[in-house]
Amino acid sequence: MTRVLIVGLGNMGSSHALAHHHHPDAQIVGLVNRSPVTLPEALQGYPLYNSFEEGMATRPDLVVVATYSDSHADFACAAMDQGAHVFVEKPLATTVADADRVVAKAQQTGRKLVVGYILRHHPSWIRLIAEARALGGPYVFRLNLNQQSSGAEWETHKSLMQTTPPIVDCGVHYVDVMCQITDAKPVRVHGMGLRLSDEIPLDMYNYGQFQVVFDDGSVGWYEAGWGPMMSETAFFVKDIVTPLGAVSITDGNKGASADIGGHTKVGGILVHRPEGDRQIDLPDEPGHQELCDAEQAYVLRAIAEDIDLSRHMTDAVQSLRICLAADESIRTGNVVALQEI
Repeated sequence: MTRVLIVGLGNMGSSHALAHHHHPDAQIVGLVNRSPVTLPEALQGYPLYNSFEEGMATRPDLVVVATYSDSHADFACAAMDQGAHVFVEKPLATTVADADRVVAKAQQTGRKLVVGYILRHHPSWIRLIAEARALGGPYVFRLNLNQQSSGAEWETHKSLMQTTPPIVDCGVHYVDVMCQITDAKPVRVHGMGLRLSDEIPLDMYNYGQFQVVFDDGSVGWYEAGWGPMMSETAFFVKDIVTPLGAVSITDGNKGASADIGGHTKVGGILVHRPEGDRQIDLPDEPGHQELCDAEQAYVLRAIAEDIDLSRHMTDAVQSLRICLAADESIRTGNVVALQEI
């Protein structure tokens, strides 16, 4: 039985906690949140702590870090130093140096480190990646995720933007998809962005886009914006073009752009070749909680079966490196050349 501590009880943290609550091989020993929180009924019987340090006194085997991004690296390293394996929500850190520090700590301590790339556990996204790879590169990636948020959703986005812009927070998911498809090294990144609200810090922007070039000639575009001013027209573009054709999500997120449950939805895939099209219908996709269940089951299996996570960790750093390079480009106005990992 794996003793689990959940740190951070927002949307993702609560979902991960529910996953462990229902898993037969997990025992939740504590929940941590620094402010009062309303918990689902299933979680209300567990000990609730106000600080990471209090939670770690329960001596967990696995710590799930689902706090704001700027605390990810420190909490992950502290947990591994105390003998725990770690699942950390994306992004792994807010700097490449901190991401490297977390990976080095996992290698030094021999602890498992899994980063919350939920799309890696989604059968429809796995199929999308396989169909794109079957066409062969080089690739053109056209991906975005804009969210027209208001009320509580906008408050959450404003809190996130105290430390992390949308193109980093959301972008790591989709850049990870690019990297899985092309398997090439990123070469350079050019980004641009704009602050569209007086409600966010002066040095932050709530809309950004960037282009990334890979060493196999592939090129990628990603766009992300948050806030009540964002358009809900073409907010969910997932399109991959190759010399032999294209692969596109055709029935993804058709609801509100701020609906988290819709962000992973594929619905259908269109495989286009000049000689004809092929439609792949995917009607029985897992929901958000089912994906969190699968993600946490993988973490427990990685611990039990001693799965080699070297490539997983390298990929997590690489996708973050690209998104942070885009942020640097936006802030400096310069194209950023990427060093090899």
